[in-house]
Amino acid sequence: MDTIKEVVQQKYGEAARSARAGVKSGCGCGTSSCCDSDPITSNLYDESQAAAIPAEALLASLGCGNPTALAELKPGEVVLDLGSGGGIDVLLSAKRVGPTGWAYGLDMTDEMLALARENQQKSGLTNVTFLKGEIEQIPLTNNSVDVIISNCVINLSADKDRVIAEAFRVLRPGGRFAVSDVVVRGEAVPDALRRNMELWVGCVAGALEESSYRDKLARAGFERTDVEPTRVYRAADARQFLEEAGLADDATLTQIDGRFMSAFIRARKPAPAAKTCCSSTCCA
Repeated sequence: MDTIKEVVQQKYGEAARSARAGVKSGCGCGTSSCCDSDPITSNLYDESQAAAIPAEALLASLGCGNPTALAELKPGEVVLDLGSGGGIDVLLSAKRVGPTGWAYGLDMTDEMLALARENQQKSGLTNVTFLKGEIEQIPLTNNSVDVIISNCVINLSADKDRVIAEAFRVLRPGGRFAVSDVVVRGEAVPDALRRNMELWVGCVAGALEESSYRDKLARAGFERTDVEPTRVYRAADARQFLEEAGLADDATLTQIDGRFMSAFIRARKPAPAAKTCCSSTCCA
């Protein structure tokens, strides 16, 4: 697990340095070049969203979706972004929840945290806090968050059960889990893919199978789980990425064709049961 974390930190540290230089990094969830046409990370944010945040936040984004567009954030809510990177989803969330709400970003990579704090200063937003830590050990108290979002990060964890349990812990009763992630449809990912660390960092080898994702959320206590595909990837989309890893043989391409998708995963922490009135005095 420590090796996975080290590789993730290195990859995302490089992405932060590239963003500072005004360059889009090699994509965390796609090919290592030509990111403008990458089928996973491109065109996730509309023009109005991109214009509302510092350019460096967008350049540092290595996500596979746009959780802020789907999480139905409300003014006054407290939001936590797991693996917040350069801060793009935190800053967009802070705008949505307004001055009476708050947006936390949690990341373990120093370079990304420094970049995110710079982006916060440029944005002028004050209802934001960036925290250093790991998503397996969230540094917030129980029942302190209304909504948890994440953008293509949970799949990078080697202990997803712990991440989901931590998310459940910090959510308030009735709180919402609303993340974008890469999900596998059908059978397990081929071993050759799982052994490749670069693919793990790139969001492929760490992806959960759809039914496994649902099961893990249910075991943690979540209810009303929904997995909504947002982009389904074909073998042609991944060919360059797999060629760079030496895994672009016909058998592998056939195994992955249409099997991976970006999805929006929703779930809720159960709300307290409503009190029932059993006499004339209890309703007073």
